[in-house]
Amino acid sequence: MNINKNYLNLKDSYLFANISKKVNEYRSKNPDKKIISLGIGDVTLPLAPAVIEAMQRAVSEMGVGETFHGYGDYEGYDFLREAICGYYAGKGVKLSDDEVFVSDGAKSDLSNILDIFSPDNTVLIPDPVYPVYVDTNIMAGRNITYVDGNVENSFLPLPDKNTRADIIYLCSPNNPTGAVYNKQQLTLWVEYALENNAVIIFDSAYEIFIRDETLPTSIYQIEGAKECAIEFCSLSKAAGFTGTRCGYTIVPQTLIRGGMSLNKLWLRRQSTKFNGVSYIIQRGAQAVFTGVGLSQIRADIDYYMENAKLIAEALTELGIWFTGGNNSPYIWLKCPNNMPSWEFFDYMLTGSGVIGTPGAGFGTGGEEFFRLTAFGDKDNVTEALRRFRSTLS
Repeated sequence: MNINKNYLNLKDSYLFANISKKVNEYRSKNPDKKIISLGIGDVTLPLAPAVIEAMQRAVSEMGVGETFHGYGDYEGYDFLREAICGYYAGKGVKLSDDEVFVSDGAKSDLSNILDIFSPDNTVLIPDPVYPVYVDTNIMAGRNITYVDGNVENSFLPLPDKNTRADIIYLCSPNNPTGAVYNKQQLTLWVEYALENNAVIIFDSAYEIFIRDETLPTSIYQIEGAKECAIEFCSLSKAAGFTGTRCGYTIVPQTLIRGGMSLNKLWLRRQSTKFNGVSYIIQRGAQAVFTGVGLSQIRADIDYYMENAKLIAEALTELGIWFTGGNNSPYIWLKCPNNMPSWEFFDYMLTGSGVIGTPGAGFGTGGEEFFRLTAFGDKDNVTEALRRFRSTLS
């Protein structure tokens, strides 16, 4: 018996463990000091009323023989997939329901999609980056090439024709940087993928936060993308489903590699390894895409984006470089005086009792940067920014 030795190449995930340790040590020495987090990666507002009502009806249905539901379709119930297709139609993107696969979240699918690709594929990943992209490919033993995000390119790296890749990871709006690709930039990536016969893994988990109508909210708004891209989306941040778990993946029928339909391969994978999302959760997800549901969740998005606006205004006043915040719940700032990100974390914790996430936790390109998020309570955000101004002024 042999283990998968690729796991030995993973770095231990010390980021949030270290944050927790430092916060607990500070709290033990300063029990009367309220610590406020601007680094929270979870939502804080409750589920929308339309979602709760739909789930409650579904629970009642499960208690009656005539409306009870057992195993559902592996790719999701028709009613939810049709609702998602309707949502995309509002973006000007035409999908068929057999191109939509419902899941328990984007993180799972971003990891599991690798099952349909050969381990000898070369992967291109931006740095800094959401760690799951890197770790899941290390687990599979793939060769990873990094493309640098930095201040000069506003953390929106573009393809290099001298670099060859088979799988390309893009996230827009980006976690952790909050940067958003425009149509011209995404067109360059689509053209690159088509020229190299590559596949783009496009993470659009935060698309609903985009306010600028000129910015794409789906890669399929770019011509040719259905021949080279798989899109992943989640209701976790968009509709507060972090505790209920639901997302979806789009695999176009026109996406063919090695003479095989990737749509058929993904269906085969899901039907073998995945039992689907519960009927109750899918009814709640369906309610998200109704007129009432979208209105309610967009009110929550407005709440978070108002927090982001307040954070952006404070950083602007302090003369601190940042990206994100206007079309994303994430704000990515340059640490003052080129301070290492962990040093800045300690400085803010001890100086103001405010915490965020050190950029070093997202890759080497994140050193000297810091991530703040807009998912907190508005009163706490306001107080945190008051302390922030006092400490950094």
